[in-house]
Amino acid sequence: MSRHYIEPLVQKSTPSIIADKLREAIGHGELPPGSQLLEAQLARELGVSRGPLREGMQRLTQEGLLISVRNRGLFVLEMTPENVEDMYVARSAIERAAAARVVRGDRAAAAEELLAVVDRMGRAAARNREAAVGEADIEFHRLLVELSESPRLRRVHETLITETRMCIHALAESYRASERRVEEHRAIAEAIGSGDRRLVDRLLVEHMDDAVRRLTGDTRTPTVAADAAETTPA
Repeated sequence: MSRHYIEPLVQKSTPSIIADKLREAIGHGELPPGSQLLEAQLARELGVSRGPLREGMQRLTQEGLLISVRNRGLFVLEMTPENVEDMYVARSAIERAAAARVVRGDRAAAAEELLAVVDRMGRAAARNREAAVGEADIEFHRLLVELSESPRLRRVHETLITETRMCIHALAESYRASERRVEEHRAIAEAIGSGDRRLVDRLLVEHMDDAVRRLTGDTRTPTVAADAAETTPA
């Protein structure tokens, strides 16, 4: 699989840039779950007029990151246990589809790139740098979908990654256990390199289920596993 870094630049519109900035602020906890977006304050802080700001916020409303409450305004989505589980069901569908495509391509090169991220995660875990472990975790999954070379999977996945960041920031204590996270990601990357599609799929589902359990404290069998039982790729 050949990756190209020299590509035509796409000039983003102001609303797109604003949406990206707000998405990053939400993902990194600067705009925490449940907080209200104050239009006048945001326009002043971003140095933009209200028209583009409203359009940017509307994009995030369409993505589900912002919730419009009648007569009250816009609020950042709250990561309730139900929202966390539903988000991981969607992530599982996207990442399993991406992994299936990756395995059909240059899986050796893909595994090498993914293992490089896992090594970085391992070094961060050894130094008890939880924030760096979390960033490497996010990067692994973003790279997995990027390697699928599917623009649509990548587009949908970006919103889900923002919600994942929200979970990690809001529920950081319950999402620790760095060594286990490193082992799970390494196993997925190595399975991709081996070309075993069923193993890759199973490991991804187990990984998502484990994340749901740790983030929500729910010991029941998560929806991810139940849904996956009917949709495992051949």
